[in-house]
Amino acid sequence: MSSSASGAVPPTSGRGRPVVVSPAPVGSPVLVAMAGVPGAGKSAIAEALGTRLAAVVVSVDPIESAILAAGVDAGQPTGLAAYLVAERMAESVLRVGASVMVDAVNGVDPARRQWLDLAARAAVPVLFVEVVCSDEAVHRRRIEARRRDLPGMRELDWGDVLASRNGYEEWAGESAAAPRLTVDSIRPVDDLVADVLGRLTA
Repeated sequence: MSSSASGAVPPTSGRGRPVVVSPAPVGSPVLVAMAGVPGAGKSAIAEALGTRLAAVVVSVDPIESAILAAGVDAGQPTGLAAYLVAERMAESVLRVGASVMVDAVNGVDPARRQWLDLAARAAVPVLFVEVVCSDEAVHRRRIEARRRDLPGMRELDWGDVLASRNGYEEWAGESAAAPRLTVDSIRPVDDLVADVLGRLTA
């Protein structure tokens, strides 16, 4: 599922920046789980949604980077560990009544069911937002230009995107039955955020 050692390490967003918890969540708490291959545009949408909903963005990749920076060997299942840490962080946020945007590939069924289980425990609605990019040339330029500056994690290339596509599972079972909105990131981020907000308030 790859993509803190101490309380001194703050939660971070999909761009590696510290997450700021707004004191005034909008409406009832909701769990939004992003999905899609690297470079599709998940982080940009998650951050914009977080701003609009006064929600916390919990991103798996910076968590994994922190695990690696703590000295955990890269041969260990650090990606899985990052998903589990993200789940605990998201649960803590939901418990205090704030919404959460989970920024992760969520390309396999166990990862998707993880968020379904969390939503059930926290008694909040869940929405999967699957992000695709219909223009392969644009997608490739994005991934080649992207610089995440995450210690311990190399920058991904187009080959990684193709590998992620190959391993990206069809939606099945409970995950397929869960609310899901697929958006194309070739469109402006503001339009996509409006689509997601419309779905959440429908």
